Amino acid sequence: MTRDHSLRGSLTGRQETILRVVIEDHVSSGQPVGSKHIAGREGLDVGASTVRYELARLEDLGFLNHPHTSAGRVPTDRGYRYYVDEILPREPGLPVTRDAISRSLELGEMRREIDAALRRLAEVVAQVTSLLSVVTAPQPASATVRHVEVLVLQPQLVMVVVITSTGAVTKRVFAFEEPVDPRLAEWAASFLNERVRGLAVGARMIESRLEEPSLTPRERAFVASLAPALTDLDPEERQHVYVAGQGRFLAEYREQDLREIDALMTAIEQRAALLELLRGALARNELYLRIGGEIGEPLFQGLSVVAANYGVARRNLGTISLIGPRRMDYRLAIATVREAAHALSNYVEGVYE
Repeated sequence: MTRDHSLRGSLTGRQETILRVVIEDHVSSGQPVGSKHIAGREGLDVGASTVRYELARLEDLGFLNHPHTSAGRVPTDRGYRYYVDEILPREPGLPVTRDAISRSLELGEMRREIDAALRRLAEVVAQVTSLLSVVTAPQPASATVRHVEVLVLQPQLVMVVVITSTGAVTKRVFAFEEPVDPRLAEWAASFLNERVRGLAVGARMIESRLEEPSLTPRERAFVASLAPALTDLDPEERQHVYVAGQGRFLAEYREQDLREIDALMTAIEQRAALLELLRGALARNELYLRIGGEIGEPLFQGLSVVAANYGVARRNLGTISLIGPRRMDYRLAIATVREAAHALSNYVEGVYE
């Protein structure tokens, strides 16, 4: 999460309290917040006139905005950023988030299939926050070879089945001009398992591991024919993206600018566009948070993104993200994303050995 150091310490304690009240009330109600809803609140033993003065001051400083149709104020991107960077770090955590994720994921029962765990995690995170949840799966190239099968389907047709460390299964079929000896296929399976088990799928090292001077010309030619099943990733085998909470998101935030909602739903349908939206989060080892105009895409200026990477030591495998309106509950979103990334990192440690 990139801090704006120019904001640090720029507000008084009273101004911070008023800003926090405005943001949290606006997140809860979706409506502008007026001085009459602030005066007398806990921690604000001041009159309405003082509150009105401070609201005007916060507006002058760029933390609040004053809609023309209302006497109340709404937070600006700058206001949300100060809230996230300077106010929230002093707030207590949300243990309920950890409990909800731990109970719902039941990771111990899902170790056989990482895709199922990722899909379930996306659903749980969306349920906890009522935001749009996006979980990116590890790229195919990040998996390692666990087992290889070479099967003769027909006399001249051979299928190579590769099972990876994530539980994913890829199949490639190869046609030969002459019938294939089943014993040759059986030998090839043993040879491939011996040479490539534990190597990353698509790794350049695989080619060198398949070179063996003692092989006969027939064996060498057969192995070379099957090698693409291990060295060439299917161009269609791109990074999987699991999205949850679309229905709840649309129902909860239907008052958002329809252009923004339409752009977001289009990005979900077009996987590459969604990954492009999240590109900043994919390369980071810290919490990623972009508010409104900070995203950089004009169509998404009414939205915010909170994301964190998960993975193993010195290796990021994917990202857990929450997308919602600028008036999202940042405290809950940040706590949920952090806990989900932590839980998923612990899970994949047992998968990516």
